Formats: sequence, structure tokens, C-alpha cells
Amino acid sequence: MPTYDYKCSKCSHIFEYFQSMNDDPLSECPECGGEVRRLIGGGAGLIFKGSGFYVNDSKKSSSKSPAK
Repeated sequence: MPTYDYKCSKCSHIFEYFQSMNDDPLSECPECGGEVRRLIGGGAGLIFKGSGFYVNDSKKSSSKSPAK
């Protein structure tokens, strides 16, 4: 479930709210009760964990051929 950012048009309070994508957007500020609107965020960036995607990550260990 994503976290959405909201901003109150009355008091300018900015807050995050964790909700399902199927839920209706919030309409009331928790601080003053004013009207809020959902902000458009950049979203989470792509996160790579581990050693990475390099040329040497997918190669099999090379076996040395005997000298002729």
C-alpha cells in the first residue's frame, strides 16, 4: 500500500497518509478540519540492492584451457 502526501488549503499543513490505492482520497485536514488535496509525488526511485548489474555478474567463471 502506498503512502500519499496531502496538503491543507486552509492551514498549509502537509502530511503523509498510508492507504490503499482503492481508498477514496482524504478530504479533511487532521489539524484544522480544512479541505485537503493529494499532492503529486515523484514516487520512489528504482532501488538496486546487492552487488549490482555488471558485466562480470552474469559471466560464469572462466576455466583456463590447457596450454598447447
